[in-house]
Amino acid sequence: MKLSFLEPLYKQSGPFASVYLDTSRDSAIEDPDAAIQLRWRHLRDALMSEGADRDSVTAVAGTVGSDADVPGTHGQAVFTAHGHVALLDELPAPPARDTAHFGTLPDTMPLIVQHAPGIPYLAVHVHYGGRHSTDATGTVRIEAEAGIWPLTKVTPGHRLDEEIPVADWPRAAGEVGRELEGHARRLDVETVVVAGDVWARGILVNRLPASLRGQVTTVEGADEPEPGRALLEQRLESLFTGRMAAHDRALLDAFLTERAREGAFAEGLASAVSALQRGRVKALFLNDHPESPFRLWVGPEPGQLALAEQELRSYGVREISEERADTALARALVGTGAELVVVPEQELRLSEGVGVLLRYADPASRE
Repeated sequence: MKLSFLEPLYKQSGPFASVYLDTSRDSAIEDPDAAIQLRWRHLRDALMSEGADRDSVTAVAGTVGSDADVPGTHGQAVFTAHGHVALLDELPAPPARDTAHFGTLPDTMPLIVQHAPGIPYLAVHVHYGGRHSTDATGTVRIEAEAGIWPLTKVTPGHRLDEEIPVADWPRAAGEVGRELEGHARRLDVETVVVAGDVWARGILVNRLPASLRGQVTTVEGADEPEPGRALLEQRLESLFTGRMAAHDRALLDAFLTERAREGAFAEGLASAVSALQRGRVKALFLNDHPESPFRLWVGPEPGQLALAEQELRSYGVREISEERADTALARALVGTGAELVVVPEQELRLSEGVGVLLRYADPASRE
């Protein structure tokens, strides 16, 4: 997963207030705005107890709950610094628990994890309820959305909505297919999910350009989408749960290959930190452990991180603070242009939850 969406945040100077809050607006909550404000008051007290300045707290207060146009269950991640909103992002799912932190670095790992698996896809719903014949009356309606899963739950992708007479459908399906190909190409989608009437969708699939036809997965049943939510959301949830994006899978396969031949890889927190210090990391693999006790010492620059304070001082770094390890690792990845792959522990358990694919092998390690 590329972390370029965090670059604007790390270009700003801290300290940062980092807030994760459940801002769901679903039928199970009688008064969602009151519930959100109650949650925020608890977090505000937590920020103040950690020494947050009043201006930064006020900036958060003016932002939480501003996503009133997003329906259903979801959350918000809010980062402020020096009285200004540094980054605001919608969370596809409510955070496991509401949290607030004030410190030198922003607490970005929960946000990063919610961006995973980051699968680029195209969803298509073919609506038709008439006779399976081109001499029937009525229309075929096409809804389509290109987006990145799961972000499209709360940030809609590019949408297409067209109605075509049944008599024109065999001809028009080819035109629709070419239009869909254009949307898919912009995101380099890896999956095309098609739902709806079997006859009408079959005509569309058979007329899709070859580049899309080989990526098609058909799904049965499809509820009407809730306004503001992803098209085919429930079907996509079932299809993508537990799946990695193809790009991340390729990186993981490369890591496993290098590990098997003792090549360009490293594992464990100390080895990962050493590789990041030297800018040698191509991708970091992480078992997500929000409760992890590991801490690192950091300086002002992304590559300034270490297991011991004295190591940074020996390099002449003067401004040093102790941070959560995942917080320090996230900044180092963004600053060095490396990627992050969140790996379920049941698939691969990494030493101390961390492994790295190196840009090149260390010749000394082969001696």
